[in-house]
Amino acid sequence: MNRIIECVPNFSEGRDMAVIGEITAAITAAADVRLLDVDPGEATNRTVVTFAGSPEAVVEAAFAGVKRAGELIDMRKHKGAHPRMGATDVLPLIPVSGVTLEECAQLARVLAKRIADELSIPTYCYEAAAFTPERKNLAICREGEYEALAKRFADSKSAPDFGCREWDEAAARSGATAVGARDFLIAVNFNLNTTSTRRANAIAFDVREKGRPVREGNPIVGKIITDDNGEPLMRPGTLKGTKAIGWYIDEYGIAQVSMNITDIATTPLHVAFDEVCRAADARGVRVTGTEIVGLVPKRTLLEAGKYFLRKQHRSVGIDEQEIIRIAVKSMGLDELKPFKAEEKVIEYMLASKAENRLVDMTCKAFAVETASESPAPGGGSISAYMGTLGAALGTMVANLSSHKAGWDERWEEFSDWAERGQALMSELLALVDEDTEAFNRIMAVFAMPKTTVEEKAARSAALQDATLYATEVPLKTMRSSIKVFEIVKAMAESGNPNSVSDAGVGALAARSAVLGARLNVRINAAGLKDRAVAEKLIAEADSIAAQAACLEKEVLDIVESKIG
Repeated sequence: MNRIIECVPNFSEGRDMAVIGEITAAITAAADVRLLDVDPGEATNRTVVTFAGSPEAVVEAAFAGVKRAGELIDMRKHKGAHPRMGATDVLPLIPVSGVTLEECAQLARVLAKRIADELSIPTYCYEAAAFTPERKNLAICREGEYEALAKRFADSKSAPDFGCREWDEAAARSGATAVGARDFLIAVNFNLNTTSTRRANAIAFDVREKGRPVREGNPIVGKIITDDNGEPLMRPGTLKGTKAIGWYIDEYGIAQVSMNITDIATTPLHVAFDEVCRAADARGVRVTGTEIVGLVPKRTLLEAGKYFLRKQHRSVGIDEQEIIRIAVKSMGLDELKPFKAEEKVIEYMLASKAENRLVDMTCKAFAVETASESPAPGGGSISAYMGTLGAALGTMVANLSSHKAGWDERWEEFSDWAERGQALMSELLALVDEDTEAFNRIMAVFAMPKTTVEEKAARSAALQDATLYATEVPLKTMRSSIKVFEIVKAMAESGNPNSVSDAGVGALAARSAVLGARLNVRINAAGLKDRAVAEKLIAEADSIAAQAACLEKEVLDIVESKIG
């Protein structure tokens, strides 16, 4: 899985597009990140920038953005409607895929220290990156805004976490920055078959975590009951980690429940959808569709699609595009306008930058490319693709079995097998391109200079590193391909009997993948100077190959016995 995080810095400039352009240019020039959105606000005099990429790249780009903002924005002259305390006011890191919130928090703390040390910009750490419970709240970190910083710097209890010093001209110019980590926030509107803002608000209050005030007598106009501190007593809603209100949208002529889901682990999008549907139905209203505002991580739609498939007792071991299509149709994401996943899903937007991959070719184009005079793709990539086909056949039998008439009580059993098969297919498809990339690394070494002793030494070391990588990749193919046998054997034994031959062909493909990858392990290991490492890799490859031969026979014996 690719490791992706998002960063959403807020810069204290929303009117001068030249300044905003220089900041975003610094961000994209610093590292390989994708700029997803730039949203300037004139009244707030603030621009929200969104970009994403690998954790390392995002942190580097964020640092570059903070640096340029500090050079261009003078907080002594700043006025705007939004709370602020620095040229870069807030800078949250947000996990998208393959990265935990805790990892983002650690990255945020390191980045905050670097900003203070290298740029002399004081920093606070907030939300998941906070060092104290009270500083999890951004409002505490930004209390009194820019105008209160001089006083706060002098107080050890309110001083920044990093870079605290006397209030001087440089600090007055840059202000302070809050660096943090938070989970992904999903902004979503639920469309209602009503024009009543009152009904929409009632539904919002039913479900949002804050709930509604407790009243005496009439729940709408009765007197609000308060606690000993004079604060209204609240009856909590049913959805944790959500904020919501109801409103009317002239453009669409309908009312909506507008919601921010701030904790998608506790309340995923599909859970919020079902609960809003329930609350709406209780008030005689129907949810007709859903509108996602901005972007979402891919996992949000995959979780939703699988949720609705399971409700139908259907296999979830299908292609991710089909799972997303189910999510779109189930929640009515395309009711108001077409839902384009490539423009709404962060991972797909990032993937659009990638160069053409072998696995994106048609079957014919892949065969033609293999047959060309180019040495890659070669046997390693073909082996990985054969393993993929073996996993695909096992998955196909599982899906056919899950949907077989009369086997309804077994749908989940086969769905689990199909889901495992899809995961293996993803592993092996990635190895198709990785094997060719391994070969290309070796070719790149041969282009390195070799005039001086130092250049020759560097070239020799690089060749050994590339050769080791080229040996390890086909070994990874073997490790993945051997797992195919468990699936095809289970399908041969208990799957749809009409497809037992397909399970057998899957076993044949898996063994071919293992044996083909073994040849690549051996030929590449021959170029390793460290013979102990080479022999260890070869021994593992030989062991997997022997295991594959036994497993293939087991599966084929089952297939032959059932064919009769």
